[in-house]
Amino acid sequence: MVKHRRYSDKPKEDSIQKDEKIKSQEISSEKTSLDFKSLLLSATKYVYIVAAVALLSGIFTPLTIGAEVENVLFGMLSIFLGLAGGIVIFLGIKYQKFTTIMVSGGLGMMIASLFLMYEIIDKPLFG
Repeated sequence: MVKHRRYSDKPKEDSIQKDEKIKSQEISSEKTSLDFKSLLLSATKYVYIVAAVALLSGIFTPLTIGAEVENVLFGMLSIFLGLAGGIVIFLGIKYQKFTTIMVSGGLGMMIASLFLMYEIIDKPLFG
């Protein structure tokens, strides 16, 4: 016959040992989140994205067809605004912290980017 343990039969740990376990877990989680290698890898992702967007948005257009530099810069800034909106949406969904606010802000940035693009080509959506 198997003897069943009750809650009161379990050996109790000292509160000091529990505190030490919790502190050691907190320290190990802090080390992994602030590791230099992980920060460097995370930063390089965003550098690659920004470089790709700059190239795709036509950073060399003034050199090739003689377009105005000012229009190209405004176009790049509006594309970067849309990119930042997409990143904010991604981070809001990934970390699930302030999700509604971050997704709404990201969508707002993308819509503002769209309006700026139409303003640059002198065909405003409103008016």
